[in-house]
Amino acid sequence: MADSDVAEARPATRQGSAEQAQREESEAERADRRWNELMQEIRVAQTGVQILFGFLLSVAFTPAFGHLSHTNRLIYITTVVLGATAAGALIAPVPFHRLISGRSIKAQAVRWAARLIFLGLALLVATLTSALFLILRVATHDGFVPWLVGTVVAWYLACWVALPLWARHRYTTVPVEPAG
Repeated sequence: MADSDVAEARPATRQGSAEQAQREESEAERADRRWNELMQEIRVAQTGVQILFGFLLSVAFTPAFGHLSHTNRLIYITTVVLGATAAGALIAPVPFHRLISGRSIKAQAVRWAARLIFLGLALLVATLTSALFLILRVATHDGFVPWLVGTVVAWYLACWVALPLWARHRYTTVPVEPAG
């Protein structure tokens, strides 16, 4: 669920109410602002996934690729497919916007773009995990690789999910309704 969906679903916060009152934005202005925020947020992820995907594509044309075991080739293929799907999901908001532009449905476009970005980030975590797993398998041939990769995935989840959820919980204050 995107932050914009969560913000609409939760009761107004003291900070949120003051911020909203300060902005006094129309629905169209809010949709424009949220769209611009989404585009800013995905720039880093789009660039990163495109560079990673390009690198992954080039690996198949190196001499070392011929020496990969069957299992490592399967991991490589999985990684490339994950990278392609992550790139597709993270790039999707742009053509989505182009195809619906001028139809007065920007608020819906923002919700769909947020979902696509969330999906793209999940696929990016899977791509990074798979790529790291393959690289460490080839580089070390050691049994600690799954543990090391698991630790890195835990780090991704801590930074990308747990910390933002903690901050949202910690710093969002819901006004107490009077009893009665």
